[in-house]
Amino acid sequence: MPAPARLIVNLDVPDLARAEAFYCRALGLRVGRRIGAGAVELLGLEAPLYLLEQADGSVASDASPARRDYRRHWTPVHFDIAVDDLDTARAAAIAAGAVDETGVRAAPYGRIAGFADPFGHGFCLIEFNERGYDAIVTGEGAG
Repeated sequence: MPAPARLIVNLDVPDLARAEAFYCRALGLRVGRRIGAGAVELLGLEAPLYLLEQADGSVASDASPARRDYRRHWTPVHFDIAVDDLDTARAAAIAAGAVDETGVRAAPYGRIAGFADPFGHGFCLIEFNERGYDAIVTGEGAG
């Protein structure tokens, strides 16, 4: 049987040193490996986070004319980070330079706060209650 697939997260940033400092301060991550001059592996989440230095305005893909734009933007893919203490994690993120976009909101599964990093990427911090996402599970596969 083949090994299960493993998730890694790649995040394009315009300034590698600044992004490394932000994510280490905001989320308590640590450097795993440096990959050449333009990438760094950050550890401390369930999946490694790779920061990839890519210039603002550079072509994102040969298959698309889209160019990288680090102003605040919406994307259908973002990451949420589950934390044990949302208030402490929120304060650390803001102190590191995150923009608090939503404040803390109550949800059936716990509490959540939405942010933008200094490079325009959105992310959320979630403090799950004892039920977590089970509080909102519906339909097939609900268990």
